[in-house]
Amino acid sequence: MDAIKGETLLKVQQLRDQFDNLEKHTQWGIDFVEKYTKFVKERTEIELNYARQIRNLSKKYQPKKKEEDENKYTWCRAFHSTLNELNDYAGQHEVIAENMTSQIIADLTRYTQEIKTERKSHFHDGRKAQQQIEASWKQLESCKRKFERDCKEADRAQQYFEKMDADINVTKADVEKARQQAQMRHQMASDSKNEYSSYLQKFNQEQNEHYYTIIPNIFQKIQAMEEKRIERMGESLKTFAEVDRQILPIIGKCLDGMTQAAESIEPKNDSSQVIESYKSGFEPPGDVEFEDYGQAMKRTVSETSLNNSRSDNKAERSSKGKTKTLWPFIKKNKTPKQSKEPLSHRFNDLMTSKPKMHCLRSLRRGLSLKLGSNPEDFSHLPPEQRRKKLQAKIDDINKDIQKEMDQRDALTKMKEVYIKNPQMGDPNSVDPRLGEIAQNIEKLQAEAQKFEGWLAEVEGRMPVKSDPPRRTSVLYETQNSTPPTNNNCAQDRESPDGSYTEEPSSEVQSKPEVQPEPAESGDEFDDADEEMLPTIGTCKALYPFEGHNEGTIAVAEGELLYVIEEDKGDGWTRVRRNEEEEGYVPTSYVEVFLDSNAKGAITYI
Repeated sequence: MDAIKGETLLKVQQLRDQFDNLEKHTQWGIDFVEKYTKFVKERTEIELNYARQIRNLSKKYQPKKKEEDENKYTWCRAFHSTLNELNDYAGQHEVIAENMTSQIIADLTRYTQEIKTERKSHFHDGRKAQQQIEASWKQLESCKRKFERDCKEADRAQQYFEKMDADINVTKADVEKARQQAQMRHQMASDSKNEYSSYLQKFNQEQNEHYYTIIPNIFQKIQAMEEKRIERMGESLKTFAEVDRQILPIIGKCLDGMTQAAESIEPKNDSSQVIESYKSGFEPPGDVEFEDYGQAMKRTVSETSLNNSRSDNKAERSSKGKTKTLWPFIKKNKTPKQSKEPLSHRFNDLMTSKPKMHCLRSLRRGLSLKLGSNPEDFSHLPPEQRRKKLQAKIDDINKDIQKEMDQRDALTKMKEVYIKNPQMGDPNSVDPRLGEIAQNIEKLQAEAQKFEGWLAEVEGRMPVKSDPPRRTSVLYETQNSTPPTNNNCAQDRESPDGSYTEEPSSEVQSKPEVQPEPAESGDEFDDADEEMLPTIGTCKALYPFEGHNEGTIAVAEGELLYVIEEDKGDGWTRVRRNEEEEGYVPTSYVEVFLDSNAKGAITYI
């Protein structure tokens, strides 16, 4: 150990004249530490920005509430799991930034301040020792010059005395005076010599102490400081790598989670889900039987038979109009005389023909479907899909009922505790909440009963898988069917946009569309114009409405109109301007004032 110290001291002594260079080197080392700290800080900013962008990307592609149905497919769930793992992956980069900030940046920043203070102290001591040795050297030089000056003065005084003593013309008193002056100068030179010798010895001791003790000690402290700085740099570089290495297992788990999510995809299960989601519950149509039109050709052609044939054709067309199938993908056989137009065209015909105006109410449900408001009973869906929606709705209502009942039981127990311990609370304070919960349960039960009724209706109408039904002849059905008594305008179970709707049982049989004969000038809807509907109130238009659709009426802002039919819950009100102009306007566009004797005298705004 002593040998190592001696070797170190020897090396330090070799730098005793490199004080300024050491000062520059140590300052450069501190600058390097600050440079590395800045590098790590920029790395943390990059990690944070990367993590933020990854999180935003994961959040951007997270499923929305309206896309929750995607969770039933394994490939969608795998993608969502990948997004969650990616979010955790981003969190690990935030951990990198956090650890680098706490373990490297904060530590090096604090250490930099400490090393600056320590370096300043060491070099201050070095400068102070340097100033002291320089002051001693100056004092030594002063003593040396004084000794030299006194010696010269003593020599001149001695020479003057010898000159005076050799001169016979000089008095004895002058000689004695020169001798005393020479002696005094010699004494002064002797004193200066002693002083110079003493100070020289002192300076040599101080110089020896300066170069072999003080400066080496200072340099050793500077060397220890520099070695510590280098050691801290190495530790920081090691920490820089360890911070990354610490999160590698967690990142590996994130990647394993992504792999497992990809491996969990089941194509067959997904295809089965698609089939289960979109199956309608319809039975395939039966075989089409042969229709023998040749029997009419064997009849005798006469005026009477011609008229009978015409009436028979009417009945035949009427029977065909009534015979409709619920199979959504197969259309009826059409005869050249009875070409069936698309349902949207028939809807437009009903809207443009004024005598058919009273039929609009039964078709407005289809219009509301187009506007985005689905019926509460899901009647716009096929039977199987409707059954699933109703069952899911009933399950949700039952969960709400159970939640309310749990709250009721908890409050009942609390009331019992209050009754037994009045100091804990007033039992009557719980009654309002219990009454509110009872009302909520009653409403939910009524709503559940309503949906259960619809569900029972759907399940009762669901076809039972059996032998495929045979499609019987239209002529045969015409001969055996009973004329319909229902005069509604509902056409089968199709909404105006072509989607399946489940109409009440009173609308299952629909009025057939019969092409009027040229000889007959009357319309089948003539009875619809038999009388005008009475007014039940007035309304004021709050906003202008252009009324481009058929069956609607254009109104101006502030215009006063008569109300002849109030809103039935579909968002439309029937109004009249005069005896010839009437139609439907959005309820939210008008302020309705119903007569006091009208049903439901309510002001709609």
